[in-house]
Amino acid sequence: MARTGTRAEAPHDETKEGRLHARPHLPSVEAEPARGPRPLGLGGERDGLLYIPKGYQADRPMPLVVMLHGAGGDARHALSPWQELADEVGLLLLAPESRGPTWDLISSEIGFGPDVAFIDRALAYVFERYAVDPGRIALEGFSDGASYALSLGLTNGDLFTHVVAFSPGFLETTARRGEPKLFISHGVKDEVLHIDPCSRRIVPRMEGAGYAVRYREFDGPHTIPDDIAREALAWFLTP
Repeated sequence: MARTGTRAEAPHDETKEGRLHARPHLPSVEAEPARGPRPLGLGGERDGLLYIPKGYQADRPMPLVVMLHGAGGDARHALSPWQELADEVGLLLLAPESRGPTWDLISSEIGFGPDVAFIDRALAYVFERYAVDPGRIALEGFSDGASYALSLGLTNGDLFTHVVAFSPGFLETTARRGEPKLFISHGVKDEVLHIDPCSRRIVPRMEGAGYAVRYREFDGPHTIPDDIAREALAWFLTP
């Protein structure tokens, strides 16, 4: 989704700067034994899903992926690239939903806002209940969710070790922390977010800033091909 207008100056606080405070730790709340997708129960009508793989064991910390939907999407759409693979590879999936139709950085004139606070709550909920490997935490998104993943992920590179952006439109940060690895893909026939002003500008910018980037262009439209999704997942899980 393209943005228009001039952004007003935001109040100086960490939410507006996109900072997340939740961090993985030894679980302090007993998790429910159920496996598979379950509602977070944190956000009312706009909530989210948490996917617990069949092989999860409390004494074996697992990789975690936070998955962000595109404009007008929801948690079910967000989970779709990797949900069918989560049981096979052992992967916790968290799909929070934006407070509005899309993410605050895209829709708001003042930048980061309530979506940051909700994602932070969702992460705290997971960390309290499930054992997460701090060396394998990814932020992934598609379309508007990819733009948000890049922006939020680079702002919180001291939490996210990897960022996966499928067909992003832009990235915007006030300050970058850490050095997360980046995976970016884009279709050369994308008519929603054209590749030239988007990924073909973002990737050289990130490489020039010293980030390790794996970039894949494919002959297709605004989508996530199965082979690209699988490659991104293998890239994330490879030591």
